Amino acid sequence: MSPFTGSTPSTERWRNLRVTRQDGVATVTLDRPEKLNALTFGAYADLRDLLAELSRERSVRALVLAGEGRGFCSGGDVDEIIGATLAMDTAQLLDFNRMTGQVVRAVRECPFPVIAAVHGVAAGAGAVLALAADFRIADPTARFAFLFTRVGLSGGDMGAAYLLPRVVGLGHATRLLMLGEPVRAPEAERIGLLSELVDEGKADARAAELAAHLAAGPALAYAQTKALLTAELDMPLAASVELDANTQALLMHGEDYAEFHAAFTGKRPPRWKGR
Repeated sequence: MSPFTGSTPSTERWRNLRVTRQDGVATVTLDRPEKLNALTFGAYADLRDLLAELSRERSVRALVLAGEGRGFCSGGDVDEIIGATLAMDTAQLLDFNRMTGQVVRAVRECPFPVIAAVHGVAAGAGAVLALAADFRIADPTARFAFLFTRVGLSGGDMGAAYLLPRVVGLGHATRLLMLGEPVRAPEAERIGLLSELVDEGKADARAAELAAHLAAGPALAYAQTKALLTAELDMPLAASVELDANTQALLMHGEDYAEFHAAFTGKRPPRWKGR
């Protein structure tokens, strides 16, 4: 995303999310613990707009997405979203569903790694948010459930039918999206849905540790790696190899590439600048 901004200033306070920043790491916490962090229209919109702002600012090098209380996210609020959508016309419903997809695109396309710290329930839209992240750190209480067919909708919501087969394979994705059955942490790790399984209560701390490690690293290299992973999902090998070559040629003109050589020859750790 382009760093150039227009007249709109950066948002000082997000009403539907808790956002903190420290040393290049943004921590975004879904903060409705009494509702298992069920998403509202405002929460979706804030996530979409926050990720766009952070992508333009270029001050954040890693982002942790977490949930307050007993779970990560139980999906869309039954009353505030499902109930409300029953009264919408087709144009309004299309606007809403496009917005939820824009959140997933923002997670995938932002130029910094996103780490989902999952404990307890990650259901419906909550499961897709975790799926869209670059890393999923979970503790043994975590359980994922893609519940869309259980409310009479397609399992392919918010890009789930695109992303999930690429993470766990078509067979597992078909089962999870068709049946909507919960997948607990041990099975999620076995089928590749988790990046890392940690001890109970340690997901947030491990996610913060990983985010700090990433934030201290070569940010531009990470950004381009993420961009290539997303772009090359649908490319033939020849196009992928050509895109890789172009990307590496550009990065070889970067300060971080020269810094690695200077650090190696000087027998010191690199001082990454993200440029």
